[in-house]
Amino acid sequence: MDVAIVKYNAGNVQSVEFALNRLGITPIITDNPQVLRTADKVIFPGVGEASSAMKYLRERELDIVLKNLTQPFLGICLGMQLMCKHSEENDTDCLGIFDVKVKLFPPEEKVPHMGWNKIFNYNSPLLKGIDENEYVYFVHSYYAELSNETITTSNYMFNYSSGLNKNNYYGFQFHPEKSGETGAKILKNFIEL
Repeated sequence: MDVAIVKYNAGNVQSVEFALNRLGITPIITDNPQVLRTADKVIFPGVGEASSAMKYLRERELDIVLKNLTQPFLGICLGMQLMCKHSEENDTDCLGIFDVKVKLFPPEEKVPHMGWNKIFNYNSPLLKGIDENEYVYFVHSYYAELSNETITTSNYMFNYSSGLNKNNYYGFQFHPEKSGETGAKILKNFIEL
């Protein structure tokens, strides 16, 4: 099975690669459009800043490639946020796969939201075998609003989308690659889609 990890102007690619290695998969890390189009699965991880990441994608026309893939596609953290319509982070227009806005957490609480938190209200084959209210690992200052594309919810000050899905596109705000056995199970469920 060919699993491609999208290489772009954002970090955290290696921890996803290592998590897949633990599942017996050697992914291809690439920004080559043809490799991305022909991979069996595509993972779009990211830690970084929205506008510079989108600039990198647009300069290479990867924004067009990513929006038109038909195989299972998983965005993680910034990757999920970039799949949304717009981010308040530097007023950035994103890929628009999900009809959702990404907003900055209000400054009343500690930002970024960092550490272990619960996910609940599951609605996805990627969460098969995961107990309700399971803990996963988050690091983020921006959040995706709740919508009819929400497949899992978390709470930090208020409820927000910690997972989104539309057709073959899935996204998680948390880091499955850093979420122990629960995260490994989620990645395995994605690979087995």
